[in-house]
Amino acid sequence: MIPTLKTSRLILDAFTLADGPRVEQLAGDPRVALTTANIPHPYPAGASVEWIAGHLLAYVRGHGVAFAVRLGDGALIGCVSLGVNASQQQGELGYWLGADYWNQGYTTEASRACVAFGFERFGLVKITARHSALNPASGRVMEKLGMEKEGYLRKHFRRAGVFHDIIEYALIR
Repeated sequence: MIPTLKTSRLILDAFTLADGPRVEQLAGDPRVALTTANIPHPYPAGASVEWIAGHLLAYVRGHGVAFAVRLGDGALIGCVSLGVNASQQQGELGYWLGADYWNQGYTTEASRACVAFGFERFGLVKITARHSALNPASGRVMEKLGMEKEGYLRKHFRRAGVFHDIIEYALIR
């Protein structure tokens, strides 16, 4: 079972299939989708079910963890995840929150808990994270986590027909 983590304001736990419509609502917002490399836009109806269904197996196999980020009342506001390369003892942090929850410290709070969990549960030595150069707020989250900039990848991925530069950060245990 994916564990539950608690911070001062948030609950991080497993997604359930009942979260599907809310995931599609939040992630389907173009302001959210277009700040990430992996969220499709428009978000396909029903795609969240397949995404959620794969989380437990990935966790059990040691490939990583995806936490639902919830407010104290249980309201789903986003996701924080950690992909794991066990043979290299490295992980990659990812996150997204609904646009209504930006700039309130939730991303940093959830990410801090996920990073600590990753170092402890998976025995990681290094955790990386990347953000689009067009999304400097995400870079500030990484810096608040103590991550250091490691690289600038020019025209690294294409989104909506436009090539984007990526900035990579890392934290060493």
